[in-house]
Amino acid sequence: MRSLTVLLLCFATASVSLAQDNNHPPKGFEALFNGKDLSGWHGMEHFSPIKLAEMSDDERAAKREADLEDVAKHWTVENGELVNDGHGVYLTTNEDLGDIDLLVDYKTVAKADSGIYLRATPQVQIWDYTEEGGKWNIGADKGSGGLWNNSPGAAGKDPSELADKPFGEWNRFRIRQVGARTSVWLNGKHVVDHATMENFWDRNAPLLSKGPIQLQTHGGEIRWKNIFVRKISADEANEILASANDDGFESVFNGTNFDGWSGPLDNYTIDNGTLMCKPGKGGTIYTDKVYKNFVVRLEFKLPPGGNNGLAIRYPGSGDTAYVGMTELQVLDNTADKYASLDKRQYHGSAYGMAPAHRGYLRPVGEWNFQEVTVNGSKIKVELNGSVILDTDLSTISEFMGNSPHPGKDLTEGHFGFAGHSDPVQFRNVRIKTLPDSQ
Repeated sequence: MRSLTVLLLCFATASVSLAQDNNHPPKGFEALFNGKDLSGWHGMEHFSPIKLAEMSDDERAAKREADLEDVAKHWTVENGELVNDGHGVYLTTNEDLGDIDLLVDYKTVAKADSGIYLRATPQVQIWDYTEEGGKWNIGADKGSGGLWNNSPGAAGKDPSELADKPFGEWNRFRIRQVGARTSVWLNGKHVVDHATMENFWDRNAPLLSKGPIQLQTHGGEIRWKNIFVRKISADEANEILASANDDGFESVFNGTNFDGWSGPLDNYTIDNGTLMCKPGKGGTIYTDKVYKNFVVRLEFKLPPGGNNGLAIRYPGSGDTAYVGMTELQVLDNTADKYASLDKRQYHGSAYGMAPAHRGYLRPVGEWNFQEVTVNGSKIKVELNGSVILDTDLSTISEFMGNSPHPGKDLTEGHFGFAGHSDPVQFRNVRIKTLPDSQ
């Protein structure tokens, strides 16, 4: 029986390998390239998705038609391989994609370079890594797989090791994108680990939440095959984000009772590991422990129109939005009743002081993952893998409604939840204490 099981496993492994070599996706993945034609793809050069969104429908249609004419000149399919002659617009998926696992095989030639755009944004780099390629001065000596358009010195800009195969051999990428967090494996080597991919088109904003994959053309022939994608669910994405760099985090909510918490606890319930504000109730509940600098990770789920907040350095009484360092909004940004709020009131904002970027919440009813770093007077909010707020409260002098925030300069206080009558849910609340000065 053992011999039969081993034989079956070997047969299954061989079948998957053979299927992948014929542009047939492995289990759980779907093929973006069918091995026969360019179905599911169109053309687009290095072009800002922000500008594309600003165009009229007619302008976009005309652009796509012109780009398709260019595709026909420079892209072909040969023996199950996508072939580009080194010129023309980039092959671009018709579908916009968010959190994904992406598998891509490529083979290129000497002195060429290329890349893979994620969410229409450059790029996972492909180099001629040899000295003869002439680009060691801009990082080619380090090899392919880095997020080359990240800022100098930023994590992920350069791969951790050179993993390219010699010219004439196929290379295989695995790229995992969760929010703006990007991990890259090249030929089985983990060359970028959970790095933030910067928004090339607007350095002050997070990477777009969705966008197409693009295969770059850049002066030399490149061939592609086995282009497969697996969409990552919200639950899986949250697990990935929660497990990254998780040393030092301690649970502050045991999922069973309110041990270690104070405040109007009767206004909240606990069910199956989840804390929830009772409908029609509210108030700020908070940890008994006082924190100075810290990182908190948690998951939350909003009902339609839901409103709550994270109490940061709360003194233990009063309205945390004003007497605490801040209240970080937890809000259903899509609700009609909130359509005309001040921009400093939407989700992730330091209430009344600093606005967060919008468009990164999961659909209402799904669990979101959020990480908040409080370090001195600075606060950073990362929502579902994208940094939506990065501010220094000590520099803020203009406030919503000209209302003062006397607590914003507090250096320590409790962490808590500021309920506002809606059944917003929280779970997996963990905090890591940081040194007093960072």
